[in-house]
Amino acid sequence: MLIEERLKEIQEKIKKKVPKGIKVSSVEFEGPELVIYTDDPKTFADQDDLIKILARDIRKRIVVRPTILEDPERAASAIRRVVGENAGISDIFFEADSGEVLIEAEKPGVVIGKNGATLRDITREIGWTPKVVRTPPIESSTVKQVRQYLRAAHQERKELLKRIGRRIHRDVIAKDQWIRVTTLGCCREVGRAAFLLSTPESRVLIDCGEKPDSFEATPYLYVPEIHPLSQLDAVVLTHAHLDHCAYIPLLYKYGYEGPVYSTPPTRDLAAMLQLDYLDVVNKEGKPIPYSSNEVKEYIKHSIVLNYGCVTDIAPDIKLTFHNAGHILGSGIAHFHVGDGLYNVAFTGDLHYGKSRLFNAAVNHYPRLEALFMESTYGGAQDMQPNRADAEERLYGVFREVLERGGKIIIPAFAVGRSQEVMLAIEEGMRLGKFPPVKVYLDGMIKEATAIHTTYPEYLNSELRNLIFKEGHNPFLAECFEQVDSAEKRERVITGEPCVIITTSGMLNGGPVMEYLRNLAADERNCLVFVGYQADGTLGRRIQKGWREIPIGNRETIVVNLDCITVDGFSGHSDRRQLMNFVSHMQPKPEKIFAIHGDENKTIDLASSIYKKLHIQTTSPMNLETYRLI
Repeated sequence: MLIEERLKEIQEKIKKKVPKGIKVSSVEFEGPELVIYTDDPKTFADQDDLIKILARDIRKRIVVRPTILEDPERAASAIRRVVGENAGISDIFFEADSGEVLIEAEKPGVVIGKNGATLRDITREIGWTPKVVRTPPIESSTVKQVRQYLRAAHQERKELLKRIGRRIHRDVIAKDQWIRVTTLGCCREVGRAAFLLSTPESRVLIDCGEKPDSFEATPYLYVPEIHPLSQLDAVVLTHAHLDHCAYIPLLYKYGYEGPVYSTPPTRDLAAMLQLDYLDVVNKEGKPIPYSSNEVKEYIKHSIVLNYGCVTDIAPDIKLTFHNAGHILGSGIAHFHVGDGLYNVAFTGDLHYGKSRLFNAAVNHYPRLEALFMESTYGGAQDMQPNRADAEERLYGVFREVLERGGKIIIPAFAVGRSQEVMLAIEEGMRLGKFPPVKVYLDGMIKEATAIHTTYPEYLNSELRNLIFKEGHNPFLAECFEQVDSAEKRERVITGEPCVIITTSGMLNGGPVMEYLRNLAADERNCLVFVGYQADGTLGRRIQKGWREIPIGNRETIVVNLDCITVDGFSGHSDRRQLMNFVSHMQPKPEKIFAIHGDENKTIDLASSIYKKLHIQTTSPMNLETYRLI
């Protein structure tokens, strides 16, 4: 059946369901959603359960939009009049391609009203669909720029979503039934995550990242299975770390024109880190793989999904993200293939334990036959101390180094580890665990932290309550100070004893190199690793005991400072947690593939899962294709 015929059939079904007096102007597939256009959105808004009934009967995600949207300026005035001043509205963003208006307010509950009454009043008044979020305590320039760009590109994006929607909802033609996964990176290694999920109808790429400090930095994107890129139905991004997202803009440079699905914070964090990645590569004099224009293309093509939202992304594939517990917005990507045919999940990176920031990774699903799971700390000896012990050890290092007049350098990923360490430091200083000291943040850490406060619903409830109910925001503690210029960095280097949290986490570029050049020779100072150091990175070399580090062609850094690893802050699960993640999983998968780990660790984890749980388990190699059914 042609798409036009299907839309006409759906429109007739809808007309029969809606009460008399409500006019349905047209229906259209836009991305994964079915959009109902009506001249009378106010009446639609009064029918509380109508959209739920239609979505259940038609089995599509449904949104209602007015045929003609109210002018944004007049609509903003109407919103403020309906809501009143008590809500503390700080900003209003109109997203024309979706017909939604995002209302930022200090008191979201006032905007929502009792049982959503005020929201319905807003819809009746202006037609736009209102969404309410709490005003973030720290403003994010990235979030603001992403929203402004999407607003400026709304006409292009609207056409783009229509094209994507028609591709998603096309007829299933193939008679055969099979599912294959091709490994394009991240197998028996850490980094360059990329997997191709294929059926007779569809092709979906999961992640597309870099391998830190490697000549083989990119995934195997030249193999015939993935070409032409224009035939990919979708790209799914599990989270925003560069080893999973760095090369997604490259796809647009070489012909991909489809959507990238992720959670909202993942989209914003990935764009921030991709632009920073280009800046670092440029400063190092290396070839730039893509430009900021391709990052914009990624943003324009992004479709964001919240945890638990089941969404069609291809004619025979539905996607649901579940919390992975790794970093802000990180998701386990669960795919339902066919009409109940098969279910496969990709963990991305996961943390199966509660942290200061997030709840533990989800491991209960409606169905699951195959699992591709990370194995970063999958070796038999990879046991991490609990978080409380790790924090006490960190406090002990602080006391010792500060007492001898030294500085503490903590290289950390801008997203995830930095915020965990900040929370631990703030509490430790507040409780007198070590002397008061200035904590300098260098690199993208402050901006990443601002994005964390923009999406409080992705943080655990204790942290949300601390910030929004108790009025104590540890990220705004007086001890933290941003380094925002070369002059400020020089003052930090030559100044009093302090703590410096700086990017990059594996010492493969970024501001941390300036601190190493100037502080590594002084034995009073200390370099503290709180995250994973991949093979081949400068961080791993120093961790192994290298005392002379060549930088570039002519420069060598002499390392006299202490080098200490404080385990327990990682956003990855250790061996015990990985085994528990599978042991407590419901339902148990029939097949498990151990990926994203050094060769010996993936093999060890795969073997242990098989011996203990009797699940068919494999440690795949890159460039292999596995038929799941």
